[in-house]
This record gives sequence, C-alpha cells and structure tokens, in this order.
Amino acid sequence: MNYCQRFAELINLYRQGTDCSMADTKTAIRFFPFGSALRPETLLPNDKAIEENYSFEYPVFLASDNRKHDEAILLLHGLNERNWNKYLTWAEYLCINTGKPVILFPIAFHMNRSPASWSTPRALASLLNFRRRKYNDDRSISFANVALSDRISQNPERFYMSGRQTYSDLISLFETIKSGRHPLFREDTQIDIFAYSIGAFLAQVALMANPGKLFSHTRLFMFCGGSIFRSMHGISRSIMDRAAFEKLYDYYIHVFGSESDDKWSRDEAFNAFYRMISPDRFRAQREAFFEQSGERIKGIVLARDRVIPYQGVEEALGEKKAKERIELLDFPFPYSHENPFPANSSDISSVNRFFTDVFSRAASFLA
Repeated sequence: MNYCQRFAELINLYRQGTDCSMADTKTAIRFFPFGSALRPETLLPNDKAIEENYSFEYPVFLASDNRKHDEAILLLHGLNERNWNKYLTWAEYLCINTGKPVILFPIAFHMNRSPASWSTPRALASLLNFRRRKYNDDRSISFANVALSDRISQNPERFYMSGRQTYSDLISLFETIKSGRHPLFREDTQIDIFAYSIGAFLAQVALMANPGKLFSHTRLFMFCGGSIFRSMHGISRSIMDRAAFEKLYDYYIHVFGSESDDKWSRDEAFNAFYRMISPDRFRAQREAFFEQSGERIKGIVLARDRVIPYQGVEEALGEKKAKERIELLDFPFPYSHENPFPANSSDISSVNRFFTDVFSRAASFLA
C-alpha cells in the first residue's frame, strides 16, 4: 500500500458528517449520531454547557454494501486530538484487510466533541500569550496544546472525568450494537478494539472493569500505548505543556484516591483506573488480570517513543506478559509518538513499508 499517497487522498476526501464511497477500495464512510447521557456528577459545571460533547456524529469505515455485520473493530485515538486525519488510513487499512467495519469513536471533549475555538489560533491567541508570560516562554507551549493545557492546569480532575464519560459512552455503544439496535450490526456482534496512545489506557481500564461482562471476549490491539500512567511523558507541543503535565502528574500520583469517600464513585471503573496509575498500586490484581486475558491482548511499542515508553508497558502488564504480547519495533526514518508514520518523510518507501508491516500485524490479530 502507498500509505503516503493514500494519507493525502483520504484527507482531501473526508468531510465530517458527510457520507462517501470510495470506488477504488470498495469501501465507504458513513456517519452515525450519538447522544451522550448527561451525568451531572461526572463533569465540572463549566463543562456541562459544551453541547458538542453530548451530541455528535462518529464515522464508520465499512464495505460499500448494505449487508449487516456480526463483527466490528472500535478504533480509539490519542490525547488532545481535534481531527481524524491521522487515523483515516489506519481505519481504511483495517477495514479492507479484516473485512470488518471500523468505528472511529471520539473521546469526550476531543475531535468533534470539542468547540471549534479550541483549535482556532485567533481564538487561542490571548490564552497562548498568557501561558507564555506565566511560564517564561516554555517551548512546550503551543497553539495545538494550549486549550487542553489550560483546562488541565485549572482542574486535573478533568482527565479522569473525560475518561469516565467516554467509558460510559462505550458501554452505551456496545449495548446498542450487541442488542441489534444499531443499523449496521446484527445482535451479539463481536467487537474488538484497536487503540492508540491514551486510547489504549482507556481500553485497558474498560476491559479490566468489564461492566456487565460486555468486554469479556473483546480482543485489544494496542499501538504506541499500554503504559502505566506514571511512566507516560505527555509533555509535547501536540499534547500538553510542561506546567499542565506536572499538575496532572502530581494530582494522580499524590492526591487522586486519597480524597474523601464521596469525591468519586468507587466502582469497578474507578478501581481499574486506580490500578493503572502507578506500578505499585494493586500490582498483583493488575498483573493477574493481564495474565488471565491470555491471548486477547497484543500490541506494538516503538523504541524511540518518548510519550509511551516500553518500560511503562512492562510496569502495567508485568514483564513476563509484556515480553509475550508486546513487540518493540524501531523504524529507520525520523518519527515520533505523535507522528509514527510521517507522510512528508524523505524516505517515503520506508514509511510505506513499515506502515504496512505494523498494520498487517494488527489486521491479522483482529481478523
């Protein structure tokens, strides 16, 4: 596959909310509406007014025919992303090479679940200048990360709250699909997950909590993901600035879970999230879960990934399980966690080759 060429073609073709067909690959993109239930206890007052977060559409890549399906792949994205550009080629490849629809579902307050002003330079200019003055022109501050950085700096609880809302949305989506109420799928459809970056963290929590046994048979393929929280390094001009990440890290390592009992609902989702924060928290229970998952979990981590290091994946799964199920790869071209397959690379042939190598492994596992 010519990844670099297809990357540009799909970006030009894709329009949020507009169905389309691709005759050359015999696939289509269809959009479906979703209404997230308002749970007042899970969000801060200011966040409850963000309408985009509650009513939105999500895209699905599928074969361009009218048949109903009994298998699906859910694709979960990374932190602080505002468009699907990076994932269009990923989803199309998985769809074509597994024959299954691929659902691109947005995390709360991300993608089209966030106001347009959060990604508009003119609207962010004053906030950007404020943070640059406050933090002495820290070079990690950028237009791309300033909205999330400011929100996390104000309330690091938002990281958990956003995850909780997305977790609840996934339960609703899985229940809709498995009950046969989704127009694309038959009853009892098998749903597997391809998860990248923080999406992998969310998927790990969901599988561990396993509400209503919805995820008992779900397979999970993680790419550039799977780390324990403590070993993640989220300081990036594409993710969040240094001040925000330090606030986030301090809260979840030193404060979260020690508040009064009525601060959070301490259910299985809370417990699963708590186990994924630091390697010494309930290590035995966490590693036992991953051991019992057998061959349902597999993944690839990149050697020069500074955001999600392989060591963090070992700390999450346990060294034995990580060695068995997670491959550590490296590429011969410059790449980063945020951009593992740079379409503007001078070594296009290598980018094409290693994209196909990674995603053929993912497709084989999820087929």
